[in-house]
Amino acid sequence: MLIEDQSPSAPKPQQASSFSNLPDAPVDEIFALNHAYVADTDARKVNLGIGVYRTEEDQPWPLSSVRLVEEEMYRQDDPARHEYLAIEGDLTFLDLARDLMFGFSSASSDSENKSKQRIASVQTVSGTGANHVGAAFLAQHFKPKHVWVSTPSWANHQTIWDLQGIERKSYPYFDASTCSFDFNGAITTLESEAAEGDVVLLHACAHNPTGVDPTKEQWKKIAEICQRKRLFPFFDSAYQGFASGSADEDAWAVRYFFNLTSPPMEMCVAQSFSKNFGLYGQRAGAFHLVTNGANPSEAPLVRKNLCHIIRGEYSMGPRYGSSIVKRILGDSALRAQWQDDLTIMSSRIKRMRQALYDELVRLKTPGSWEHVINQIGMFSYTGLTVKQVLELKSEFHIYLLKSGRASISGLTEKNVAYVAQAIDTVVRRT
Repeated sequence: MLIEDQSPSAPKPQQASSFSNLPDAPVDEIFALNHAYVADTDARKVNLGIGVYRTEEDQPWPLSSVRLVEEEMYRQDDPARHEYLAIEGDLTFLDLARDLMFGFSSASSDSENKSKQRIASVQTVSGTGANHVGAAFLAQHFKPKHVWVSTPSWANHQTIWDLQGIERKSYPYFDASTCSFDFNGAITTLESEAAEGDVVLLHACAHNPTGVDPTKEQWKKIAEICQRKRLFPFFDSAYQGFASGSADEDAWAVRYFFNLTSPPMEMCVAQSFSKNFGLYGQRAGAFHLVTNGANPSEAPLVRKNLCHIIRGEYSMGPRYGSSIVKRILGDSALRAQWQDDLTIMSSRIKRMRQALYDELVRLKTPGSWEHVINQIGMFSYTGLTVKQVLELKSEFHIYLLKSGRASISGLTEKNVAYVAQAIDTVVRRT
């Protein structure tokens, strides 16, 4: 009689994980740099990487207008303050956000009311969410062959459009030899290579990362090309009011495109309230799609389709930040206080630009540094090389992006001389 072998069977080889062949996803440079800054224990460290406003004491600054509203909300103790919003978001917030962007008055005329009917608006998860929802909608329903993105641009623009499977092309933007807008390069490329139905991504003001904007005459030429070649403008407006101190001035390009006739321009605007209200972590934003107005029922249908995307992704936008923005924009006194806050922030940025420039001139640092004071907004495209940037980090504990983009908000009266001296040192080595 055969006796069956009762010994334990040999272990089966472990199967490979279902995720063993994942591609290596790129690390976001800005947040990785900020992590390194936080971990740095050197007392001299300076953060010129992340794009957030800081006070002269290098501290976050909740805007005074925002503080007033937060105190008011606390006293009111509204039991509905944590309830769901509609899928499209807070409708009052959206109306006020739209009016701020496109320049509509509180007592709209018949012509303004007609213009408003061209716009479909939804609340988003700040500017990133607005860019994403817009890209997803256009990819599904407009189906562009290409999206044209400036070289350079905010890195997340590339990620957002790549995830939609739209082929990305680039148009020249920054002339490194003059540290200025390469207008001829941009116009020539769009004129000769962009095709009807292509999307053109434009920064409404304070171009990130360069801080260099087209002039109004240059904007008019860009608009003329978009209109004539039937290109689709997609504006990213992240700094309205923060850049110049004037919400109207910083929206000039968007409003110019919007008010064109023969024919009216179809376009998109991604609107963020992170910088101009200091609501970075509250993720308050809006997306506006502008139709040509030929069919009055079109904008509601656009909004319905946008809501379909939103419902499947995050259901609705966050409530807290939009409630603050709504309260401020809807009250004349609070709005005036907000304007003062914008002036405080934009003025300090300008002072720090001037202070850095003055120090570099005093040190006779090689090269021309006038671009530092000619650029606008939170960032300066310094012109520093990757090697110089890495030396600033390793030797002087000064953190900025490898592209040389520096967040001017990280400068203060106490550290600007140190930063200038460090820049002078690494520049003289090359």
